[in-house]
Amino acid sequence: MSIVIRLRINGRTVPAGTDPDRLLLWFLRGDLQMTGTKYGCGVGICGACTVLAGGEAIRSCVTTVGEVRDREIISIEGLAHGGTLNALQRAFIAHGALQCGFCTSGMLLNAQALLLANPRPSREEIRAAMDHNLCRCGAHQRILDAIESVTRPAEFPL
Repeated sequence: MSIVIRLRINGRTVPAGTDPDRLLLWFLRGDLQMTGTKYGCGVGICGACTVLAGGEAIRSCVTTVGEVRDREIISIEGLAHGGTLNALQRAFIAHGALQCGFCTSGMLLNAQALLLANPRPSREEIRAAMDHNLCRCGAHQRILDAIESVTRPAEFPL
């Protein structure tokens, strides 16, 4: 059954005429044309579909629209501000922390959630937080380097 749900996505209120059981991933990609959030495994394991809900990293391929109706959603399209990349995005570029780019949006949003919860994580805390986001290209060390560099504000001011 389709009902109107108001969602806050990337700083905007979006009235969603959709089934509350619709997966958030398909709502973002299909209804809102926000295709930066990727479909990977479909079971919440790979992290390609990661978005933020209330500052927490969630897997949109296993989360329904109804589950996030009262939380601020940030997708990769909302990470930059006013056309300016945020510190993490700049660090990923500077460290070559992407190759094919498929996992990048999920990596960035998972890292953003980590830094929101802990602005100065250790290398081991970064590794543990990123452990469940998969990169088939093997850019994990560069991804960790990029995230770690953001913890040093002189290098990448937040």
